[in-house]
Amino acid sequence: QVQLVESGGGLVQAGGSLRLSCAASGRIFSINTMGWYRQAPGKQRELVAAITSGGTTNYADSMKGRFTISRDNAKNTVYLQMNSLKPEDTAVYYCNLEHVRGSYWGQGTQVTVSS
Repeated sequence: QVQLVESGGGLVQAGGSLRLSCAASGRIFSINTMGWYRQAPGKQRELVAAITSGGTTNYADSMKGRFTISRDNAKNTVYLQMNSLKPEDTAVYYCNLEHVRGSYWGQGTQVTVSS
């Protein structure tokens, strides 16, 4: 099994920044993809950004230029730096890890952006 522990969410004013972290433990294969998804009230969960163990990144169009995903393979940790936050970025942000044996989710961390 894989355990994912997120941290870094909170309340921020529009235009502010937050940095989310997600630490993975357990049966982690060296080749995997870690990512962040978000789910706002009444909406479907959507991809924010993902990064492979080799460093290839993928962003949702609306996040490009504002959000940056990175990872530290030695710490099995993925980060999401969020800048220029908007009220519409308010959501629960979930960490995800995928490898050959399955897909795993964290419990989520709330991000609230006030106008």
